[in-house]
Amino acid sequence: MRIALAMVVVTAVSAAANAGMEITEWMYSGTNGEFMEFTNVGASPIDMTGWSYDDDSRIPGTVSLSAFGVVQPGESVILTEAAEADFRTAWGLGASVKVIGGLTVNLGRADEINLFDAGNAVADRLAYNDQAGQGPRTQYKSCNIPAVDYGLTVASGSWPLASVGDVYGSWQSTGGDIGSPGRVPEPATLAFLAAGGLLTLRRRNRD
Repeated sequence: MRIALAMVVVTAVSAAANAGMEITEWMYSGTNGEFMEFTNVGASPIDMTGWSYDDDSRIPGTVSLSAFGVVQPGESVILTEAAEADFRTAWGLGASVKVIGGLTVNLGRADEINLFDAGNAVADRLAYNDQAGQGPRTQYKSCNIPAVDYGLTVASGSWPLASVGDVYGSWQSTGGDIGSPGRVPEPATLAFLAAGGLLTLRRRNRD
């Protein structure tokens, strides 16, 4: 058991050593609006001025993410189709969690999330399609990407849907959706990384 745990931690540490901004959670359809979460899993702040998002069209600059500004190590930020204020109210998020609302380049059941940096290079990409075994169906329940799978560009069918009180600290929105938007994913794994000096955790609480 100790050997297996060590292997998982080493794998996660190795991935984090070269990591930066990652797609860490998404819900393609929800009562309170679809959303996607990006987390700085690296060791240094990242200025998202000039960064952008697009779906499977893969066109840099389609949706500006500059409003996120500087994202600290361990910080998660949210892009959603809901109005910012409505999303915060639905999920009980405080002002400390950065949210960009009003997304109109929406996700489908089978789609892609493309994150571009200020130089228009792909910083991260996630393709998913539950009907083809590429991830779960994230309708009304989100999916958190396990830390050991950061860097994968195609979703895994083994990733579970969010459930209230799971390892990611998921909870229910006012509309009945389940997820953990704005929270650092998988606290236990990130704590191991922090102990190794690779991450400075800033747990994003709901208050």
